[in-house]
Amino acid sequence: MAVPPSLLAPVSAAAAAEAAAAATANLRSGMPVVLILAALLGIQPITTDLYLPALPGLTAAFGAGKPQAQLTLTALLLAFGISQLVWGPASDRWGRKPILLWGLALYTLAGVACTFAAHMEALIACRAVQGLGMGAAVMAARAIVRDLYAPAEGAKVLAKGLGGLGVVAVLSAPLGGLLTQAFGWRLALLALSVYGAVLAALIALRYAETLATPRPDALSPRALFDTWAQIARHPTFWAYSFSATFSYAGLFVFLAASSFVFIEVLKLSPLFYGFLAASMSLVYITGTFLCRRLLARVGMQRTSFFGGFITLLAGALIGCAGWFDWAQGPLGPWAIMLPYYVFMLGHGIHQPVGQAGCTGPFPHAAGAASALNGFVMMCVAFAVGAWLGKALDGTVLALTNGVAFWAALISLNAWTLVQRHGKPPAA
Repeated sequence: MAVPPSLLAPVSAAAAAEAAAAATANLRSGMPVVLILAALLGIQPITTDLYLPALPGLTAAFGAGKPQAQLTLTALLLAFGISQLVWGPASDRWGRKPILLWGLALYTLAGVACTFAAHMEALIACRAVQGLGMGAAVMAARAIVRDLYAPAEGAKVLAKGLGGLGVVAVLSAPLGGLLTQAFGWRLALLALSVYGAVLAALIALRYAETLATPRPDALSPRALFDTWAQIARHPTFWAYSFSATFSYAGLFVFLAASSFVFIEVLKLSPLFYGFLAASMSLVYITGTFLCRRLLARVGMQRTSFFGGFITLLAGALIGCAGWFDWAQGPLGPWAIMLPYYVFMLGHGIHQPVGQAGCTGPFPHAAGAASALNGFVMMCVAFAVGAWLGKALDGTVLALTNGVAFWAALISLNAWTLVQRHGKPPAA
């Protein structure tokens, strides 16, 4: 079966001009592209981080076990990953804006259903539907970057957008802790619907379509197979997709395990835990600033190489914190948080580089490439969540061992596959 070579072709001058005009249109009302990206990408941390302080409380309220509690996160993320395989090609066919509006409407309605869930099974199902809607927002944000920018420049813009994501994450965990402690877990879930509705209004009123050349055949079975086959055979896609995937897996270990470790094992209050979780997002924002500086000076491959050293140091320190039980010593929870701050500094490097790099070779199929990357990320996150449901044992080891494992893989990938296959195309 022939593979269409156009997926790897550089964007034509006419298409580039149309994309530039679309970017200008986005600025016409004072809403820069970076702010739209931050708002779209921010839907992922607010859906997980704001929810974390409520997780132990809702688990107790439903009389459920930790494996079921983990399913409220892993079902969300599995649906999030799978949905992108549909949203991505659909956005290549009809444009980013209509897909965004449909996805955000679904997200908002599912959030309302989560708020009034009568039992844990219903909550898990509603969270899965919410993940379907969330997939449209995150997929489209990554595709928009490739619509408007070449890979190297796109990585810098994406680093800015992911810095905005960090701001949302900083606010999410403390807000979730405050809402949970003051009003209960249901109001924390309702806050997600408010965010979805506001974001839908922002897209409807302020975002102009950025897809320069829709692909009428993007959803045909033959075209889908050809597109995904070509993306899956490209080593640059896997080099950068592994960067984003492994780094997100290390983050997800923290997201899924930390509320139980810090609240139940180390006896922190939900509110204090929320502020502690927010503090790591401030470090992540610092990492995105560092990423932008490095990209400007040394390019994508060397930036990833440098980030590998930061991440490996973090993994070694947090692994020792678990094995030597430093959290029960004078440092307390800081024995885990200080090394994790180092991990988040590296995360601020690996995510922008990975997400921009994996779509770089595919200017005419950025939605499909973004979708496949998102699907891989969430499949790994689902596996991590399933493992954590069994590994959480009343100690800190599931958290510390998990982060150390993924830190080692991130660094190995940064020093091998990214260096061998990660040279981005010029346009």
